[in-house]
Order: sequence, then C-alpha cells, then structure tokens
Amino acid sequence: MASQPGPIVVAGHICLDIIPTFDPAMFAGGALALEELLVPGKLTTVGPAVTATGGAVSNTGLALHRLGAPTKLMGKIGDDLFGHAILDFIRSTGPGLADGMIVDPDAVSAYTLVINPPGVDRIFLHCPGANDTFGADDVNMEQVADASIFHFGYPPIMRRLYGDGGVELAALMARARAAGAITSLDASYPDPKSDAGQVDWRALLVRVLPHVDLFLPSLEETLFMLDRPRHDRLAAGGDIIRQADGELLHALSDDLLEMGVAVVGLKLGDQGLYLRTTPDSQRLAKLTARLRLDPDGWRGRELLSPCFQAQVVGTTGAGDCTIAGFLAALLRGATPTAAMTSAVAVGAFNVENADATSGIPPWPAVEARIQAGWARRPVVLDLPGWTWAQEECVWIGPGEG
Repeated sequence: MASQPGPIVVAGHICLDIIPTFDPAMFAGGALALEELLVPGKLTTVGPAVTATGGAVSNTGLALHRLGAPTKLMGKIGDDLFGHAILDFIRSTGPGLADGMIVDPDAVSAYTLVINPPGVDRIFLHCPGANDTFGADDVNMEQVADASIFHFGYPPIMRRLYGDGGVELAALMARARAAGAITSLDASYPDPKSDAGQVDWRALLVRVLPHVDLFLPSLEETLFMLDRPRHDRLAAGGDIIRQADGELLHALSDDLLEMGVAVVGLKLGDQGLYLRTTPDSQRLAKLTARLRLDPDGWRGRELLSPCFQAQVVGTTGAGDCTIAGFLAALLRGATPTAAMTSAVAVGAFNVENADATSGIPPWPAVEARIQAGWARRPVVLDLPGWTWAQEECVWIGPGEG
C-alpha cells in the first residue's frame, strides 16, 4: 500500500454526445412543429453539430482533473470514429488522462444524438455500445493498485454489470478493493421500462455493497432501488426530494449501511448532500488509513450540507461534479463536514454553466469562494430532531453516534 494517496481512477459509462444546432427562426411563432421536423424522407437543414463527451467517466473524471486532483479515466470504447473522437477530446484536456481507456476493436462506441430544437423538449437517441459489454476483466488492476480511489459510475445503464443479479459488478468492486484502492460507486436512474427497471436492485446491492467503501447515488435512485412502491407514490406526487424528510433519509441509509457499505452519500438536488457513515471502526479502518482521515471524526456521522447559492444556467453533470468535489476533498484528508462543503461547492460551480465541467475551477478557487462567505440555500426538508451547526454550516442528524 502506498504511503501517499495515489490518483483517482474514474471508470464506467462514457459516450459521445452529438447535438445538432437549429436556427431559432425555424420554430419562432410555431413556424415549424417537431412532428414536421421528423417527417420520413424530409431533409431539414441544421447548423453545426456540438460534440461533447458524456457519462460518469467524462463528467466526474474531467471535473476531478480541473480541480487539480491526479486522475485516470477507464471508459470502454470501440476502435471507431466516435471512439477516436472521445480519445482526442480526453487527450486534449490533459496529458495521461486517457492512458487507462479501454479500446475494444470488436465493440462500437456509445453515442447519443440529442435533438434539442428551441422551445421543444429534448429527444435522445442513444446507442449504449461498449458500455453494455464492460466487465471486471476490462479493468487493468495494476493501474487500480496504484490508485487511492477507484470510482465507478452508472452500472444501471451498463447491461453486463446489472445482469445476472450484479455478479459482474460485485466481482469488479471486490477486485478493485483487493488491489488496495478505496472503492466508490455512483448510480443512475434505471429506466422503468427497460431490463434494468426489472432488476431486483435490493438483492443486487446486498451482493455488491460489501465491496464498496463509498456509495454516492441520488435520493431518487436509491428509493427506486430499495422501495419501488414508495418511489412510485412519491413520483406521482411531483418532486420526490421535496417530499422527503429526515426519517426517510435515515431509513434508506440504515438499509445501505446494513448491506455493508462504509459511507453513504445521497445527493439531494438543490437541497444539498446527505452523509451517513458506519459506527463500525473496523469497517472504516481501511478508508481512514488509506486516505489519512481522522477515524473518530468519520465514525457514526449523520449530516446534511445545504447547497450554495448559484445562478443556475444548466444542471447537466451536477451530481457527477458534486461527487468530484467530495472525492477531491477526501484525497486531501478532509473532515466529513469539509468534504461535504467542497462537494456542494463544486456542484454549484457546475450549475453556473450550461455544460458539465467547463465551469469547474482549480481547487484554490473553490476554497477561496467558500472562505469569502458564499451564501447557502435554505433547506426546506422536514428534519425533526436535527440540529443546525452554524459554524460548520451543516445539519446534524439524530443518528449521530
């Protein structure tokens, strides 16, 4: 085991987004309806295409790189035009970032065609490509052994990893942890109408989470996986987060900690980030030792960090960037409250730009804005029994200890 933290390896889902641009005049005053745009056999002139990489590997990985954290990316692509475009973009962003990328000559690269005319809801045409074939054997464990953290994102949209009850995902996370890295896992919303929507996610997490140190999904994703009937009832009533409360957060994190994970972080949209850590010192030992964290400070915590005030331009990749802020803080030996503050700060920088990562500044700029008295957003969730710690700007839950 290395005496100093190594890089963060970010693995999982990656794709190329292709976004045709449109002349707003085409749709002004109802001049052209969407159904007229998609008439079979019709040629419609559009503007230049905007291309960008998407997925957890791109969003979380590039955000970490912009923050100044040593980062390596491990997405799987094909040896094709789109794959080459993905590699070119990553290489242009930073030297060495693409060294761990997996190129499969027998696979096609994932891409998404985003049809986004002015004033019309977006239409996504997505090819999952190589993401569906990603497996444990694709990951170079020698590179993982040199890493401090192995973060994996979006298995619910990667067929081989959610198939067969998550056997492949469990094997991947177990190997990464055995190689010496702290393991971190993010999720994505399973499509209820897809095969992923029919998976027994509770059983899958029971199999996978003993091999995961940090589990960092959103509240909505977690509720879908652990209590689908309640998820569906709340979804029918509108925004799930606005209907959540401290009791629900505590119950969900109880379930996840009992499954074997050491640290649970639930992303709460504009309500911030919820954190719950195991009271089990033995389960925390590797995490705190590898990242030089204070064991007592991380044991048995229940906290909620509100979001910072921001001029919201777009929310693409906000959750991924929040994770990047959290992981980058861990690499610096942060306390739980400091790590959460950094996480929601990086998330706020993200939403002030339309794309996923261009607004993420170097780490000193994040710290400077926080220290300058950056205002927080109010939390409207019902938190009975919680205490507001003014100095640290966090809510402390009744589950502390």
